[in-house]
Amino acid sequence: MERTVYDTYVQILTNELVPALGCTEPIAIALAGAKAREVLGGEPERIRAICSGNIIKNAKGVVVPTTGNMKGIDTSAILGALAGDPSLGLEVLSKVTPADLEAVREKLAEGMCRVELLDTPAKLHIIVEIQGGGHTALAEIRDEHTNVVRLERDGEVLFAKEAVQDSGGDEAILDTLDLADIIEFANTVDLDDVRPVLSRQIEYNMRIAQEGMTHAYGGRVGSTLMRHYQADVRLRARAMAAAGSDARMGGCVLPVIINSGSGNQGITCCVPVVTYAKHLDASEEVMYRSLVVSNLVALLQKRGIGRLSAFCGAVCAACGSGAGITYMHGGDYETIARTITNTLANVSGIVCDGAKGSCAAKIAASVDAAILAHEMSMDGCTFGAGEGLVKDHVEQTIASIGRMASQGMRETDHEILKIMIEQGSGC
Repeated sequence: MERTVYDTYVQILTNELVPALGCTEPIAIALAGAKAREVLGGEPERIRAICSGNIIKNAKGVVVPTTGNMKGIDTSAILGALAGDPSLGLEVLSKVTPADLEAVREKLAEGMCRVELLDTPAKLHIIVEIQGGGHTALAEIRDEHTNVVRLERDGEVLFAKEAVQDSGGDEAILDTLDLADIIEFANTVDLDDVRPVLSRQIEYNMRIAQEGMTHAYGGRVGSTLMRHYQADVRLRARAMAAAGSDARMGGCVLPVIINSGSGNQGITCCVPVVTYAKHLDASEEVMYRSLVVSNLVALLQKRGIGRLSAFCGAVCAACGSGAGITYMHGGDYETIARTITNTLANVSGIVCDGAKGSCAAKIAASVDAAILAHEMSMDGCTFGAGEGLVKDHVEQTIASIGRMASQGMRETDHEILKIMIEQGSGC
């Protein structure tokens, strides 16, 4: 493998597999609030949270971490402004106290924060404006959850950098991903180069999966599966991944390691692969190399879709875990390609209608599809070119799904947002 490609793949894993506390969209709003408060340098009196449609969709229905059961964009913005630590990135709310939560409840009752829809071509776009003490401050995040592109105080620009439309700044690096190279990288990578990020992913994401399995969060999808279905490795892989999402969407304060900017996707890339590794008594080396495949295959698909869309990201992540499980069973390029094709041919129609408790069920369904795809592939079975969006080669199939998700589902995305706003459940 060329050294430049090798180094790029190490960089991708290092950049993508980072910790986050709670659902990343509310956290990004809280981070913008904390940044704006830092710039203001005083007590906030009024707040405007102006967000793109996809941010509203993914933030309005999920519990804000550290709050217990509080939801909403206004909650996220106020909590970030009052108690967030902007130096902590996606763990901005990790130092919140009960007194902070009481202050947030008071400010919510006073109507401190106004939420508005931002007219923007970017899927991930947040502007938080704060007034206080006769001054104003603004923080703008775009394209990636921690990508601050502008800071202002009293109309003076203190910091600004160019935002590239529909790009995440470093998103172009994902264009280097290629399935054959991913497999070669997984085969040859010096594990010392990836062990720090992968060992942390295993530790964090298995811990939150166990938390969701043993405590009552959300719809308890993971524990329901374990109670009512045959508890073999296939079931455990689905249930543990779902349980991690149960906890995460239910407000659990444990951090996770994300993939593609999403905690749910990070859990789904990791937990099924680790569950299979334990079942097979696989070596640490095999487990790590399988996780390399899983994480990079998930990212390979996201490059054509983007961070946020109407396409459920759990499908991409589960497809990655299926590829990782196939690799763990000794699968070569063709076998892994069949697993990817079989998964996408099955569940690529699942839509994203926001981050919330039912994401756990979508994860369970997607992982189930990925395991079926893996077993079909190991038997030499695959869906053929011309069946729906399946093409002659796996890279073409991935591209066709990306085109459907990024272009064909634009109106779907708009309609989902309109329906969610019409529900009158607030932001």
